Amino acid sequence: MNQLIQSELFDLVLVVGTYIAATCLYKKTHLSLLHPLLTSIFVIIALLELLEVPYESFQQGSHLIHFMLGPSVVALGYVLYAQMQYLKGNVVSILTSVFVGAIVGITSVIIIGKLMGANPSLIATLQPKSVTTPIAMGISEKNGGIPSLTAVIVVAVGIFGSIVGPAVMKVLGIESRIAKGLALGASSHGVGTAAAIQLGAVEGAISGLAIGLMGIMTAILVPCIRLVCQWLHWV
Repeated sequence: MNQLIQSELFDLVLVVGTYIAATCLYKKTHLSLLHPLLTSIFVIIALLELLEVPYESFQQGSHLIHFMLGPSVVALGYVLYAQMQYLKGNVVSILTSVFVGAIVGITSVIIIGKLMGANPSLIATLQPKSVTTPIAMGISEKNGGIPSLTAVIVVAVGIFGSIVGPAVMKVLGIESRIAKGLALGASSHGVGTAAAIQLGAVEGAISGLAIGLMGIMTAILVPCIRLVCQWLHWV
């Protein structure tokens, strides 16, 4: 029994089965707190603790799912290529939007953190909150943050943005498909892109592009803004 629990087959069935069940539950209830990703995380953690499965064993057994992250990013590239006509004439506006979004996202964390008395380590942890997890953890580590905490925050931000983002844009009367995709991808990375794909192919493609652009710009801007803050004696 112990060998079965710690096998790769068990881990794959656990992750995929939990997510499918969580998705069905979310579709029936439409409760934001029962978002599939959020529900899956808590259920899997609870089951691993109950069955006393070491995290190292679970991580090794679920490596195939981790590997599939690569092909999924490539798939987003194909979707973007299929919608290439929407990029024509919008390159400057797209780059400008993501650039401004990156600056606002980083500086807002610094300002709010300073006003609330947060220490530099926590601020550095929060700065890459809108970037996809692998990049965010790298940025956090390089700038004195806590990578593991950054990962948790990134997931939380992604879930929050994917739930609240479409509703906010609807209230504000935003109709542009490009704007919707940029907003969700730049603020909520992969989880936001999943929500954008549900809105349409164009939104999903642009959101996938925004993930990459946001990652690159944030990685460049965080150390630059940090130097400016040090010069101003803010950190």
